[in-house]
Amino acid sequence: MNSKTFFNSLSINTTNMKKKPSPASSSHSSDPANPDEPDEWAPKLLRECARAIDGDGDSNKAHHLLWMLNELSSPFGNRQQKLGSHFLHALFAKATGSGAIRHKALTSVAEKALSFESRCKTILKFQELSPWTTFGHVASNGAILEALENEPNLHIIDFNDTLCTQWPTLLEALATRSGDETPRLRLSVVSVVRARASVMGPVAQRMERFARLMGVPFEFRALGEGFARLEDLRETDFDVRDDEAVAVNLVGALRRVGVERRDGFIGMLAGLKPKVVTVVEEEADFTSNKGDFLECFEECLRFHNLVFETYEESFQVTSNERLVLERECSRGILRVLACDDSTSEGECERRERGSQWCRRLGQTFELTEFSEDVADDVKALLKRYRSGWSLSSALAGDGSAGLYLVWKEEPVVWASAWKPLINMD
Repeated sequence: MNSKTFFNSLSINTTNMKKKPSPASSSHSSDPANPDEPDEWAPKLLRECARAIDGDGDSNKAHHLLWMLNELSSPFGNRQQKLGSHFLHALFAKATGSGAIRHKALTSVAEKALSFESRCKTILKFQELSPWTTFGHVASNGAILEALENEPNLHIIDFNDTLCTQWPTLLEALATRSGDETPRLRLSVVSVVRARASVMGPVAQRMERFARLMGVPFEFRALGEGFARLEDLRETDFDVRDDEAVAVNLVGALRRVGVERRDGFIGMLAGLKPKVVTVVEEEADFTSNKGDFLECFEECLRFHNLVFETYEESFQVTSNERLVLERECSRGILRVLACDDSTSEGECERRERGSQWCRRLGQTFELTEFSEDVADDVKALLKRYRSGWSLSSALAGDGSAGLYLVWKEEPVVWASAWKPLINMD
C-alpha cells in the first residue's frame, strides 16, 4: 500500500483526537519535549513528520507522528502548540492529497465570517502593536509623496489588503502641502484577496469622509469585478488619464501573482507609466524551492516560526485578533505546502526574497533609493513599538536593495521604490 492510499484510508480528526497511538506501532525513537516547556519542540517534530511523509515513505511512522502532533498541539495554546497545530493541518493535507479541498473550505468559512468591522478591528489592533504593516506604509507613503511632489493631479493605484489604513496620513500630508492649490487625488484600490472585495463599500465611505475633512479633492474607485486573479488585469482596467501623475503601490501583492506570470504582470504595470512603484513584500522564499517539498517546508517553517513569535510578543494568548491572524497564516501554510499551484484555486502564496524581487523588477524598472527623510520617518515609527524591531538597508552580498524591517536580527519585511527605466518607450 503506498503512502497516499494509506492516508486516504485513515479517519483522523486533525482538530481533536483523544485516542493515543500504540507505542508498538511507532518507529519514532524519542518523545518530544513537554509542550509547556519553552524549548523548540514543535519544529523538531514537524521536520521529522515532513521527512516521513515526503522523504522516508514510511506511512506508519508518518501516521504516528501526525497523531502525536495532534495530541500535543492546539490553536489556542502557546506558540509551540499553535505552530504545531497549523502545520499539522498542512502536513495531513499533503499526506492525503486533500490540500485544494481543505483550502477551499477554509477560505469559504473565512469569507462568511468576514465583516468590515471585525476585519478593520484586527488590522488596526495589529498596526497598534506591531510595525509589520505600518513599516511598509510609512516607507511607501514617503516615496510616493516625494515622487509626486508639485503634481496637481495624482492617481494612486493601490494593491493592498489593509482596508486603506495606509492613506489617511498621506491625505493629511497632501492637505498641508505647500502651494496655492491642494492636489486632487484619485485612489484606485485593487483588493489583493478576493474575500476582501465585499468590504470595499464601507472603506470607500470612510475614505471619502476623511478626504472631505482634510479638504482634499478625492475620488475613490474599487476594482474587483470581472477578473479572477491579479494577473488577469490589463492596463485599460485602470482608466489612467493623460493629466495624472501615477503611483503604483504594491503591498503584499506581487506574491499573489502566479510565479510564471509575474514578469508579465510587472510589464503591464510599466505600461501605466507610473512615476513611482512602491513594493512591500515579506522576506521569505517559497518560489525557488517549490519543486523540493522538504526544502520549501524548512523555509516555510522558519518564516512562520518568526511570524508566530512576533504575534506572541505583541498579543495576549486569548486575543481574538491574534487568532484571526494565525488562521490567515494557517491558510497560507496549507496553500504553499499542500496545494498544486497549477490546478488549485485561490491566490498564489509563493513569496520571494527582496533580492529575488530586485532581479525581477530590475528588468523593467530602475531602483530609486529611499531618502534620508523617509528612513528617519521609519526609524521614528519603530520607536513606538517594543524592543526587538530595527531597520536595515540592503543585506550584504545578496544583491538586494531597499529597506528591511528586522525582528531580533532576522529580516522579515522588505520595502523598495522604483521608477520606469529611462530608455523605455
